[in-house]
Amino acid sequence: MKEMYPKNGRVILHVDMNSFYASVEMAHDPSLKGKPLAIAGNPEERRGIIVTCSYEARKMGVKTTMPLWEAKKLCPQLIVRKPNFDRYRAASMKMFELLRSFTELVEPVSIDEGYVDITDCFLMGSPLQIAEQIQTELLHIHDLPCSIGIAPNKFLAKMASDMKKPLGITVLRKRDVETVLWPMEVSEMHGVGKKTAEKLAPLGIKTIGDLANANEIQLKALLGINGPRLKNRANGIDNRAVNPESIYDIKSIGNSTTLSRDITNQHQLLLVIEGLVAKVSGRLKNKKVMAQTIGVTIRYKDRKTITRSRKLTNPIQTPEEINLAAKGLFLKNWDGEAVRLLGVTGTDLVEQDEAVKQLDIFSFEKDARKEPLYETMESLRQKFGKHIIEKAADIAPVKPPTSTIGTDTSFNKDFLRDFPKKEFE
Repeated sequence: MKEMYPKNGRVILHVDMNSFYASVEMAHDPSLKGKPLAIAGNPEERRGIIVTCSYEARKMGVKTTMPLWEAKKLCPQLIVRKPNFDRYRAASMKMFELLRSFTELVEPVSIDEGYVDITDCFLMGSPLQIAEQIQTELLHIHDLPCSIGIAPNKFLAKMASDMKKPLGITVLRKRDVETVLWPMEVSEMHGVGKKTAEKLAPLGIKTIGDLANANEIQLKALLGINGPRLKNRANGIDNRAVNPESIYDIKSIGNSTTLSRDITNQHQLLLVIEGLVAKVSGRLKNKKVMAQTIGVTIRYKDRKTITRSRKLTNPIQTPEEINLAAKGLFLKNWDGEAVRLLGVTGTDLVEQDEAVKQLDIFSFEKDARKEPLYETMESLRQKFGKHIIEKAADIAPVKPPTSTIGTDTSFNKDFLRDFPKKEFE
């Protein structure tokens, strides 16, 4: 089977469970199979929101994030269940355990999807045979349907897994990019949300092909370092490796605190922000990611809440940099009234290794002095491995100071954080 695999490239699978929460409920209670089923935040209240729904419900027009009252109007026979996250976590662990029976190169990116590098699995069969075996075993052993994309990199594998649902398997090769991906609307591309698509529209970028052939300088001016990266993706270029050490693909990292009393003293409020920033910075360092956007949340004593964010020129991670951005946002948007809650969040995260700093005239000299050190470190990593030399701050988990003014709440609400560590070893 080795001839079915590339000599120099990789073979990556993206395994994406179909309507995961609803499928888990059907596996738990087979009487729900074949019926329109929705998982909603609060079935007792008409203002509840649809978290996910079965394909039978989707055929009736029911969609994720739709208000429950609207879904019931479209589908009066809709069966509604409350989310059972313990059940979903347990099913997710079984899913990833099965994937790891093929290879250790498995990277979970959420509770219901993950990448699998099967480049060295040729003794188990062709890539298509392995994908079919994974899909069959997940369905027959755990009663959970999935779609799988097969491609030479993570981006193309993700795009491929979205093309046939439910229970689809799609092969997407580099040579298929122009004919398959380019005609698609740019909003359908993984990594391009609705807001980014709206930003791209004035440049005449409506399709993935338009993005692939867009002017890189214009993209960089519009989207920062994410612009050229998206252009590469649109051309089928993605050099990210499947990382088994990455437990999930985090979208944001933040902290908020509810103050023990209403506070109007500016100095005290800035101290609270400083404490939140330390924790956000610590988590960014522990996850080895950097934030391209910093956001601040302010809730007043009358519960009025505002959230403001700022897109940065360069991705940041240190407390000093985050502090500067967060305090600036707070002072610009605080109206002087008593505050009850404060929050700081880093979003638009990029991996530390990929965060190529956009040097300006002020930072160039300082970075230039460090260049020989960077070159030496990179040489050592290439020769002896990625982790042969690390910053001390990157090795030891950062323990930010605790706040005595309020109660902390993490904005990083991933479902995999409570998994026993042994499940990922």
